[in-house]
Amino acid sequence: MSLLNQTIENHQSFFILTGIPEMPEKDLWMALPLCLLYSTTIPGNVTILVVIKVEQSFHEPMYYFLAMLAATDLSLSLSSMPTMVSVHWFNRCSKTFNVCLIQMFFIHTFGGVESGILVAMAFDCFVAISFPLRYATILTHSVISKIAAAVLLWSVVTVLPVPFLIKRLPFCHSNVLSHAYCLHQDAMRHACADTNVNIIYGLLAVIFIIVLDALILLVSYILILQAVLGVASQEERLKGLNTCLSHICAVMLFYVPLIGMTLIHCYGKHLPPIIHTFMADIYLLLPPVLNPIVYIVRTK
Repeated sequence: MSLLNQTIENHQSFFILTGIPEMPEKDLWMALPLCLLYSTTIPGNVTILVVIKVEQSFHEPMYYFLAMLAATDLSLSLSSMPTMVSVHWFNRCSKTFNVCLIQMFFIHTFGGVESGILVAMAFDCFVAISFPLRYATILTHSVISKIAAAVLLWSVVTVLPVPFLIKRLPFCHSNVLSHAYCLHQDAMRHACADTNVNIIYGLLAVIFIIVLDALILLVSYILILQAVLGVASQEERLKGLNTCLSHICAVMLFYVPLIGMTLIHCYGKHLPPIIHTFMADIYLLLPPVLNPIVYIVRTK
């Protein structure tokens, strides 16, 4: 019994992160585009934050929400970058259990925050189109601050139990994870105890953050479409739709990889492991890389 407890404790002390499954010799080829993507992500999002702060004409609600999105993308990238670069470039795969839990918390939290910010930006589009004359009075600095605080608090409170639920589990099986970063569902499947609580809470967290936000976004765009169609002039209709085009791109960049990764995880078990790794990396890397490009191109 003492030997078993020691084995469990030892397996709990670290996780082994994985680069490209079954093809470790290809990790360097993955490291090169990975560094290129991060070298695009960080300057792009920092540029948006600096320009919005410096340029007085950008001190408007829609740009404040854009700054929040850029800050979230930057935080999400910095949460995953240390382990992804160390695994693919330096082949340093072993991470302590607590470090893995911290990364898991931040990745899931900032993923939830990004979803919430996209909902807030949809609300901003709706107000701008439906109540253009009252736009500045509805979305005051106080209201924007409260929305940002609510989104952050909701995501933190929802995700906070996740690392503690993982920490209580014994890990006496393999401690080799499937990705170059730590995720709740990936670590959970290596436990040698009942994980029903983790499964149920993980499902509830997804419903309360991702599914709920997706439904709110759908309702928001139905209302936006109704407001646009209610405008008499075709030119004003096109202008109204153009106002939300960048946001629609950001929503697609976030939800399409997420849905693709979920479908592959559920129904693509027969697919090669590299497909799962590729989709998981795309989910984390694509929005932070392309969101700044979309908004910089479309913002004069």
